[in-house]
Amino acid sequence: MTVQPQPFRFGAVVLAAGASTRMGEPKQLLRLGGRTLLRRTIDTAFASSAWPVVVVLGANADLIRPEVVRLPVLVVDNPEWQEGLAASIRAGMRVVDSFSLSLQAALLLLCDQPNLSPAIINQITDTHRRTGKSIVAAMYDHRPGSPALFARRHFHELTELQGPSGAKPLFARHADSLATVPLPELAADIDTPEDFAAAQQSL
Repeated sequence: MTVQPQPFRFGAVVLAAGASTRMGEPKQLLRLGGRTLLRRTIDTAFASSAWPVVVVLGANADLIRPEVVRLPVLVVDNPEWQEGLAASIRAGMRVVDSFSLSLQAALLLLCDQPNLSPAIINQITDTHRRTGKSIVAAMYDHRPGSPALFARRHFHELTELQGPSGAKPLFARHADSLATVPLPELAADIDTPEDFAAAQQSL
């Protein structure tokens, strides 16, 4: 009798609480290819096997909330969004951690990477299964970054992060447990009107 492998269970946390100060308007709501950047990221998570999908809002939450209110996502407000990414990761990870004990990992996603795809998420999760490393991150610009997958053993650390640098301290702290996936296409993110214009051109 063939034993079927157990499914890999992970949740996704979409970090969408930033103020988009360099853009001059909420970049989460910029439309690229007919969808907002936030919706593109959520749809990418839906197209993977991630569940649940948690969306963290902060700055401009009242403007952004209508974009997600009818979607099957868990929305969490981050009143400490001005602190930076760590506060949003804390808020999202508290939801993931309490959602189900069967979750084996959490995937952190940004909503300003237009080249993010379900195939990239699959590469990240496949690398985790293949290597057994408890942290798997995309590699671009010569350093690990988002998206990044963290096994449950790191959930507690993620809920205690501080400061503007997000989960980067964990990459250094657990270097022996880190695997990276070369994904140079993710270096193209959207922070400024010029970035957005370039993304529209490339699309």
